[in-house]
Amino acid sequence: MILITGAPGHNANAVIRELTAAGVGVRALVRNPNSASEIKGPLVEVAVGDFLNPASLDVALRDVEKAFLIPPSDVRSVEMQINFIGAAKRAGTRHVVKLSVAGADLNSPVRIARGHAQGEKELESSGVPFTHLRPNGFMQNILGLVPTIMSEGRFYQPAADGKVSHVEVRDIAAVAAKVLTSDGHQGKTYTITGPEALSYDDVARKISTVIGKQVRYINVTPEEFKKSLLGWGIPDWTADGLNELFGAIRAGYCAFVTNTVEEVAKRKPIRLDDFLHDYASAFTALPEAVS
Repeated sequence: MILITGAPGHNANAVIRELTAAGVGVRALVRNPNSASEIKGPLVEVAVGDFLNPASLDVALRDVEKAFLIPPSDVRSVEMQINFIGAAKRAGTRHVVKLSVAGADLNSPVRIARGHAQGEKELESSGVPFTHLRPNGFMQNILGLVPTIMSEGRFYQPAADGKVSHVEVRDIAAVAAKVLTSDGHQGKTYTITGPEALSYDDVARKISTVIGKQVRYINVTPEEFKKSLLGWGIPDWTADGLNELFGAIRAGYCAFVTNTVEEVAKRKPIRLDDFLHDYASAFTALPEAVS
């Protein structure tokens, strides 16, 4: 049995689809049983559990040979990872694949990367066989820009001219599925990116081409960005973490490209142009852009 945590999030759902399409049965860990309807299927078993409730993790990991750990982005993320790793060790899980982040390092200026690095070290020292997957920024995050694109024809980020090799969640899932179902991946770390590093001006041009209306990228200060995030109800810890991440983008830390998708998943990575075409319906209500 393979356990997938983080359901019904983007990454968990994509891995579940990838595995079940290949005829592999999975157990999906959900925190809220009401959300299980999104992932139900003949090859999907649902377990209810909480990263902060180790006893529930013991139940979820019963008879699980392999697990895909997707840590929540949370101020208590390291504690949550430690709880899961401990439960996996108690259960005798034979392989834990951890979704980490590109640039994970204990000395990173980005708190999210530091938290993932701590989780990686905990997993490595646990004695449970492991693989770390370190994706760059998700293409799906671009969909979070839709509201101001729709209302103003603009989107706002504090990235300056920094570039990101955004990766499609479906490509991350393809790599994860291969690692979970084939040999030779234990003890390895795979950094996963899309096929090209793009500035947000590049992203704006590509969105404009797909929807047939001008979209502009507006660079904002970190202070302006945080104010907007707090106004949307984003917690202060998360807002500061995102500003740290954009600081890394401005410094060029996210502009590299790897060939992991081709090497591990044996397929060409999805380009941003193709992603935008696939999700074009998200922009169909876009009014005439402001010039």
